[in-house]
Amino acid sequence: MSEQRLTQASRGAWIGIVGNAALALMKFIVGWLSGSKALIADAAHSASDIGGSIIVLIGLKAAHKPPDKDHPYGHGKAESIAAIIVSLLLVYVGLEIAISSIRSIAGGVSEAPKGIALIAIVISIAVKEAMFQYKYRLGKRLNSQALIANAWEHRSDVYSSIAALLGVGGAMLGEYMGAPLLYYLDPVAGCAVALMVLKMGYDLVREAIHNTMDHVLHEEDSRHLYQTIRSVRGVQAIDDLRAREHGPYLIVDVKISVNPKITVLEGHEIARNVKLTLLRKYPNISDVFIHVNPYDPSFPYNAGYDRDDGDRPTLLH
Repeated sequence: MSEQRLTQASRGAWIGIVGNAALALMKFIVGWLSGSKALIADAAHSASDIGGSIIVLIGLKAAHKPPDKDHPYGHGKAESIAAIIVSLLLVYVGLEIAISSIRSIAGGVSEAPKGIALIAIVISIAVKEAMFQYKYRLGKRLNSQALIANAWEHRSDVYSSIAALLGVGGAMLGEYMGAPLLYYLDPVAGCAVALMVLKMGYDLVREAIHNTMDHVLHEEDSRHLYQTIRSVRGVQAIDDLRAREHGPYLIVDVKISVNPKITVLEGHEIARNVKLTLLRKYPNISDVFIHVNPYDPSFPYNAGYDRDDGDRPTLLH
């Protein structure tokens, strides 16, 4: 991870920590003063988002560590692991919302909250949606699964606040109309939102687990890599190429064929140029491993990526 990428990603995580702390404190105080159980529960949801942002921050810093003896390919998968933890936290929050809503329905609701709760909920929805948009776009730009998962956690808090808005608004309407049955709109909406949150958490867990595996890019996704390698002077053919995902990065394994009459030093220089070209052109490639073979025109090279320009092996190209 570059210093610029780490700085931007860390800033996004800190915005989540500070923003959620402020919202959780505001919603808890207003919920306590207004007598809104839904708003207090929503405050707990925002507080859980703080833990998610902290986990993301830890994962980002771990991914930034350079390769070492135990992790020769770097720590890029730390972000995927952080994304799994955040996603599981999202599932846990969904379960808590569902349980709390069911208990409210079973225990009965006797009064409506005060109007100040509505103001706090509207502010929460606006702030959380802004945080979602910022983190989601940042995560996409930086190719950070941890930030994207954390962004969806903010979106789940928006849904939670909308449920609280419907519940508080419905309860207040019920008090105005003299219809106590409307008090139950809050826990019923909470159950519906809990299902959305659980579905969102499940999808994010599945995607995060998939990203921790050594997923190899399909040929159509790596075609641009073939074209870049073939543009390097001295490469006669590409025998094999495998680009595998390692967290937000790619590790490329490639076998190239060169003129069999050149020296070992010249073959090494061609391989070095291939590696430098890939690293310079594609910032998401963390490392390139190259095996050099002697070119054999009778060999059926992979996907037709041998030279078709009639330029048979010479000492230079």
